[in-house]
Amino acid sequence: MAVEALEPEQIEERLAQLPGWSVDGDRLGRTYRLRTHFAAAALVVHIAQVQEELDHHSDLTLGYNTVALSVNTHSVGGAVTALDFDLARRVEELAPAHGAS
Repeated sequence: MAVEALEPEQIEERLAQLPGWSVDGDRLGRTYRLRTHFAAAALVVHIAQVQEELDHHSDLTLGYNTVALSVNTHSVGGAVTALDFDLARRVEELAPAHGAS
């Protein structure tokens, strides 16, 4: 199945299921707050592992106690696709174990 850009209505429907996530231009993203820098770094490593499993990678920014994630799908011209939402959902599932909010 070929990956295709999502229509704006499809994006809004999927965003409704991912509180805290938003689309800015052509990128899906979220910033998490954590208790410590070490917890933030551990979350980055865990996200990197998921990205390898999915073979779909985001831009990750590690701050003192924050992790920002921003993603789109390069193979369709940098549009937001179902792959991006799959990654976001997986990150949402693992973030609480790191104390992320």
